[in-house]
Amino acid sequence: MATLIILGSAILISFLGGKGVSRLCLPMVVGYVLAGVVLGKSFLKIVTPSEVAQVSLLNDIALGIIAFLIGSELSFSRLKTLGKSIVVIAIFESLGAFVLVSLSVYIFVHKVYVALILGAVASATAPAATVAVINEMKSRGPLTTTVLGVVGSDDAIALMIYAFASSWAKSFFYHKSLSWRSLLLVPFREILTAVAVGVGIGFILGFLVRKVKTRTESFALAIGFFLLAEGLAVQLHVSELLLVMSLAITASNLSPRRINSVSENITLLGFPLVAAFFCLAGTKLDISLLPRVGMIGLIYLLSRIFGKYLGASMGAAVSGAPAVVRKYIGFSLWPQIGVAVALAVVVEREFGHLGIAGKNLAEMAVNILLFTTVFTEILGPLATKLSLEKAGEINKFKPGGK
Repeated sequence: MATLIILGSAILISFLGGKGVSRLCLPMVVGYVLAGVVLGKSFLKIVTPSEVAQVSLLNDIALGIIAFLIGSELSFSRLKTLGKSIVVIAIFESLGAFVLVSLSVYIFVHKVYVALILGAVASATAPAATVAVINEMKSRGPLTTTVLGVVGSDDAIALMIYAFASSWAKSFFYHKSLSWRSLLLVPFREILTAVAVGVGIGFILGFLVRKVKTRTESFALAIGFFLLAEGLAVQLHVSELLLVMSLAITASNLSPRRINSVSENITLLGFPLVAAFFCLAGTKLDISLLPRVGMIGLIYLLSRIFGKYLGASMGAAVSGAPAVVRKYIGFSLWPQIGVAVALAVVVEREFGHLGIAGKNLAEMAVNILLFTTVFTEILGPLATKLSLEKAGEINKFKPGGK
């Protein structure tokens, strides 16, 4: 009964929080997190960590939903339409944030595992705020198209970066020798296992949804295979995000029309669960830790912004993107809430039980993400709007006008 009360309350309160911040032209997901912050240990203390632990299954399902929806958008035909420059820019900006954040954090804390995890989390970009600005401004042009393509595909790259980084970081906790073989083969094996299992299940799902006649039957098959994939990821000790995303990519390319329909249903079903997930993640913010993580948070924030900017600009130059893209793309990739917060929750689950050092790492990742999100979700849309204005791609009529 307590679990149902917590889950139901989180859904309702996160919904109200999301509607509230949407009036301030901020993404609703910011409201979900802020609602959790108010309810959690930093302020009202209504929702405690032990109560959040009671609904831990929600984390698995919500993370899987996020991964499935990311994968279902990555059709090969769509990537081909987007063009080479978008894929190159997405790779460079993700790696740029990872490398610069990792180096900056390591210089400050001298702990490789902390640097790797924060760098990996920094590689993700949240599309919601950027897409909201583009829709509001009704912008059109090469920069707009490129930004939409990059923010729509870089989360997949971030998941692969995290798979490598978390494997390397764990070796420090288990005191394994860091040979080049272990640095490369272990994460490769985990990634290949997750992808291979995901692709295999995706083939079966993509084949079967063609044989059924109704959307209801397609949805039932997808949910069954989706939950099966999550359970296998846990049993095989591989990334459930990567496995489920591989499943969705494979199925959506084999049967795009049916999987698109399934994704719409999963979006409807998953909306309240994902909202509750972000709300409960917000309860983990511990404002008393601000003095301890404040400087690292500032270093994380600044190095991530510069890493995104430098990486995106370099990728645009290497891929031969138009001059307007090379000049302004780096200003449009700052928001991070979404997959980054989801990865922080994964960090807590994977490292929180590994002694004091693991618990400190988990707390640091969650708190830094939640602290810096406030800035990235305010500064990010403003920077995106400014770059679109400078590029001359904002509709000269007022938003909503003819």
